[in-house]
Amino acid sequence: MRTPIQYALTYPERPNTGLNRISLLELGQLTFEPPDEIRFPSLRLARHAGMEGGTLPAALNAANEVAVSLFLNRQIPLSGITRLVEHVIEIHENTVTPTLDDIIAADREARIQVERYKDTLVLS
Repeated sequence: MRTPIQYALTYPERPNTGLNRISLLELGQLTFEPPDEIRFPSLRLARHAGMEGGTLPAALNAANEVAVSLFLNRQIPLSGITRLVEHVIEIHENTVTPTLDDIIAADREARIQVERYKDTLVLS
């Protein structure tokens, strides 16, 4: 993960990490486990939005972007991200077969709802 993190921190530059490339042959075995939606509740929200489709994924993404920004600016705790996104998903009126204008409107409305709700939510 060091290389992807470095790329994220130095974007758009891609400096040489000096790390060796990973060889899957040398690694030997990878183990996969089912996602833990109790420990990572945002996975459940994202899966739900993806399965519902329509404008819901756009609303989820917009709400997440605003909530993460609030967290990074120390306005909410980490747990507040999921709670704010979940609130937006609960109140969102999904348009199942959206136009581009519907998607843009869903994005805009989700951002507004996060800003409104953050002040009424008791976050701990």
